[in-house]
Amino acid sequence: MALQITDGSFKELIAGDKPVMVDFWAEWCGPCRMVGPTIEELAGEYEGKAIVGKMNVDENDEIPAEYGIRSIPTILFFKNGELIDKHVGAASKNLLEEKLKAIL
Repeated sequence: MALQITDGSFKELIAGDKPVMVDFWAEWCGPCRMVGPTIEELAGEYEGKAIVGKMNVDENDEIPAEYGIRSIPTILFFKNGELIDKHVGAASKNLLEEKLKAIL
């Protein structure tokens, strides 16, 4: 299951030794609901190797503002606390998995 990430837990999480993929989403967002099951699948498949999480932009505003999240879904990829890659909009599992594998 994808980790629920908040403004409070974000900085510590991305600073860890595992790569991190964060899906910025909202309940009312249709494309976000399309990507949601893929995020959950990847969370299960990469458990122990990477952290796959979701941040609700309606409940958290600091981090989305800091990273300039204007459209959702936006998926950010971090390694050692650094932003490595990003994808804006709905995406296939293959595309997201390629980006995740690239930072492992």
